[in-house]
Amino acid sequence: MTGNGDAGAAWRASSVANDLSFLLARSNALSLSAGNAVLRPLGLKVRSYPVLALACDDLRPTQRELADFLRLDPSQVVALIDDLEGRGLVERRTDERDRRSKVLVPTEEGRRVCARAREAVRAAEEAPFTVLDRAEREMLTALLGRLAFPSEG
Repeated sequence: MTGNGDAGAAWRASSVANDLSFLLARSNALSLSAGNAVLRPLGLKVRSYPVLALACDDLRPTQRELADFLRLDPSQVVALIDDLEGRGLVERRTDERDRRSKVLVPTEEGRRVCARAREAVRAAEEAPFTVLDRAEREMLTALLGRLAFPSEG
């Protein structure tokens, strides 16, 4: 098989083409590519966007809470926060619940960038999913939500 368009059917008939993990990974790669492309002009990536968005949701998350929710190593979250903080988009503040911890809060600039990023991400979601109609996208979102948060569904 080659990478040309004529071989597309052969690739789709391969042994992995119906493997759920492969399909999720390939779909994720397409979505990540589209998301990173629209976030790049804002200086964000698909990895940093949810950190900023969660801060802008006024959840006042700790770094540990972000790492748990995003399923990232805490050191990865620290690097993402360091970058956002260095750009003046978020601040670390003392947690009123536990003064030993820091929570993440957005700056006004962070809120502005986040609002633009949300619009860009919504638009970017359309491209990889145009093969699905609205009902199918809603169903896919619901199913992925159940997979991502099994104890909450």
